[in-house]
Amino acid sequence: MAFEDKTITCRDCGQAFTFTVSEQEFFQQKGYTNEPQRCTTCRSARRSSGTGGGSSYSSGPRQMFTAVCAQCGKPAQVPFQPRGDRPVYCSDCFSKQSGQGSRR
Repeated sequence: MAFEDKTITCRDCGQAFTFTVSEQEFFQQKGYTNEPQRCTTCRSARRSSGTGGGSSYSSGPRQMFTAVCAQCGKPAQVPFQPRGDRPVYCSDCFSKQSGQGSRR
């Protein structure tokens, strides 16, 4: 398939940008089926702002909850509400747990 440079309008800033032949070949090689919707500048800005992951949950600082580590008993800050029916680990004990392959 022969590619040609395409001019696309950025959905964020409205400026025209070129989707080059080499970029199109790269997209095809990676299996991407959609063309970019943002220029390089807006893509970089979006990535660095933390809103480029596609998740609607990244709209501010993550709420952290305090729990007691089930292994060592130290206080731990976790990014989820502990339910009580499953153990919660501090980051050190979690690293040890996940290193043993016992993570669910």
